[in-house]
Amino acid sequence: MKSSMLSGKTALVTGSTSGIGLGIARSLAEQGANIVFNGFGDAQQIEKLYTEVGEHFGVQTAYHNADMSKPAEIAAMMAFATEKFGGVDVLVNNAGIQHVANIEDFPAEKWDAIIAINLTSAFHTTRLALPGMKQKNWGRIINLASVHGLVGSAQKSAYVAAKHGLVGFTKVTALETAQTGVTCNAICPGWVLTPLVQKQVDDRAAREGTSNDVAKKALLAEKQPSGEFVTPEELGALAVFFCSPAGNQVRGVAWNMDGGWAAQ
Repeated sequence: MKSSMLSGKTALVTGSTSGIGLGIARSLAEQGANIVFNGFGDAQQIEKLYTEVGEHFGVQTAYHNADMSKPAEIAAMMAFATEKFGGVDVLVNNAGIQHVANIEDFPAEKWDAIIAINLTSAFHTTRLALPGMKQKNWGRIINLASVHGLVGSAQKSAYVAAKHGLVGFTKVTALETAQTGVTCNAICPGWVLTPLVQKQVDDRAAREGTSNDVAKKALLAEKQPSGEFVTPEELGALAVFFCSPAGNQVRGVAWNMDGGWAAQ
């Protein structure tokens, strides 16, 4: 059932054409928020996606194809949101990429791309969203970090560095907005069965000569005590909580939803 908690507000969710971003976008739309989608994919499929979300939840939707590694395109996307909806009330920094290799084998260009998209893009969207949020004295900035913003894993140097950085950036943003109606928090998921993680499962199955199901179980068994994937819908519900009046004094947290991963 659609709620009206975010009616009249606009949420911009980066990397929202699939996976976690799409789950969060749908959850915010269910609360009445207009949605600006962003991400890569087939243009026709994306148009079908955002049109269906708008129709299903009775909200306005739009899409911008900004490459989150390019500051000028990020600025154009933020300007587009302002022109279309009068600004961004809820900013969800979700766009992310991954590459797995030992440090000495890690391609420098992959490091640069991961830092740019997973960390620096959040700086650019936040710096452009904050003036409007402060003027309205209401805003929510939600950074999709990772359990890797709290702990490390071998072969993920750039990702872990970016996500730790994003948690730190979240804390500073929260402190700078502490006496306003703007809050900033990070969500730190464990394994979520997104296209990004499915690729790791596929690679593992191919490498070990096992089925996809066996590879999934093996992946979860290594890190996630619950033995179950976190779902985009669960992450969306947490984002909605941050946007609710109950979240007014939740500021600067790195909230892990990880099946017990970081508790070990």
